[in-house]
Amino acid sequence: MKTIRLSLAAGLISLLTASYTLADTQNSTNIKLTAKTVEQAMNADHRSPNNIARNQYRHPADTLAFFGLKADMTVVEIWPGGGWYSEILAPVLKDHGQYYAAGFSLIAERTPDWRKNYQRKFEEKLKQNPEVYGKTIVTDLSIPERTEIAPAGTADLVLTFRNVHNWMKGEYAQDVFDAMFKAVKHGGYLGVIEHRAKPGTSLEDMITSGYVTEAHVIKLANAAGFKLDAKSEVNANAKDSSQHPKGVWTLPPSLRLGEKDQAKYLAIGESDRMTLRFIKP
Repeated sequence: MKTIRLSLAAGLISLLTASYTLADTQNSTNIKLTAKTVEQAMNADHRSPNNIARNQYRHPADTLAFFGLKADMTVVEIWPGGGWYSEILAPVLKDHGQYYAAGFSLIAERTPDWRKNYQRKFEEKLKQNPEVYGKTIVTDLSIPERTEIAPAGTADLVLTFRNVHNWMKGEYAQDVFDAMFKAVKHGGYLGVIEHRAKPGTSLEDMITSGYVTEAHVIKLANAAGFKLDAKSEVNANAKDSSQHPKGVWTLPPSLRLGEKDQAKYLAIGESDRMTLRFIKP
């Protein structure tokens, strides 16, 4: 009897080991295939030369790999703006996953006209290229009335790129993090990229400069229910002091000072950025 039990136990262990090995192999294959698709999308013909040129500053392949992007995921991007990351995410996810673009609300009263115009241009961009964007689901986000960026608990990954300072200025940053938490499934992730302020920077200076401290972003995420899972320096820029006359908008691509000291700011490049991954327990 003891021999039979030992044999059964050994067989069960072998079966479990084989199952885990198969799952790991499939996951590794999925990650590699996704990485290849990202590389293709970020340099594809549907992207403008200017947007492709910004790959050097935004490191989309390494960034999305760090966030754990896989082609079969349900992914929500918050306020995609002109669609720089949409140009990559939409084609990567179109065959096996789902991409939600949660943009500016066209019906919310508090949405300014310039943002509505921006959103209309974005949606027109999607319509003009159904081969790339045809499966994209457009939702909206405007606090307090428009908060369902995707069905609750369905997103494997929610992403936001350089938006937190805008939400802070509008005094609804915590509401947005709460909305993102609601959309993510348990065990799912939130990826945040934001211009990085020096530790101890005041709230007022963060809002004025567009640079936010890591501690403040982590505080907002934790208050919503997320837990910090990992940090990456993939979007760090040691040349950026974060101390500029017109805040982060002094640097490219905005170059708010015009031709004044332009060579200096072009040499710095785009801003120093935090790259944080949070998990929903």
